[in-house]
Formats: sequence, C-alpha cells, structure tokens
Amino acid sequence: MKTSVALSPYEFLGGEAGIKHLVNRFYELMDELPEAYAVRQIHPESLSGSAAGLFDFLSGWFGGPQLYTEKKGHPRLRMRHAPYSVSQGMRDEWMLCMTQAIGEQVADDEFRAWLVNSFAQMADHLINTDRVPVCHLGD
Repeated sequence: MKTSVALSPYEFLGGEAGIKHLVNRFYELMDELPEAYAVRQIHPESLSGSAAGLFDFLSGWFGGPQLYTEKKGHPRLRMRHAPYSVSQGMRDEWMLCMTQAIGEQVADDEFRAWLVNSFAQMADHLINTDRVPVCHLGD
C-alpha cells in the first residue's frame, strides 16, 4: 500500500486497538498451539501481565506512545530476559505464534514481511542458552 503520507508501524497496525489485537492473538496462540509448549511454560499461568508488558513495549517500538519506557525505563530486552533460559527452540516457538498473529492481521505483504523480519531479529538477539528453561516470565 503506497500513500503520500508515511505511516508509522503503530499507525499502520491500527494504533492502540491494532496493537492490542496483535498482542491478544499472539498470547491466545501461545496457549492454543501445542508447538508453543516450551515457550508457554516459562510464562506465568495468567498471561495478562505478559500481555500488558508486550503491549506497552510494542506501542513505543512501533512509533506510538512510549508506555513501557514511561513505566519501567529503557526496555533493555536482552538484560531483562537474561534470568530466563531462551533457546533457539523457544525463539522459534515464540516466532511461530507471532508470525501467525501477524499473518492473520496484516494483509499488506510488504509490511507483513517487514514485521516478521523485525520480530525475528529481536527474537534472535534474546537467545542466551540451549538449556531447559527454569524461570517464569512475569513473576
């Protein structure tokens, strides 16, 4: 989709409502897909806190309000994930859920490919082990 005015990813996704939809669908998939079992296990039983944090982060990352930074400071994703064992397999499970959520929401091929690539780069950066996870995100 070409327009004379460049939209931020935040705007292209539909602003707050679009980001919330993406985050909610992502966590629904994490709960539903058996292929996401390992990554689901490092999260608390309730995904509400994880969803709120991801929403806040994505809001700012995509050019909207800097909610995460306002609440918790700089995201420092690698540092914040360091206490958790993030393997290649868990990264792939996380990406499976995110890629499907994006595919269900984003019709524009170019923007969809950009989003998946951006998330893949971020997920690659968080890999820190091949060990079995022992901690719970959001606790």
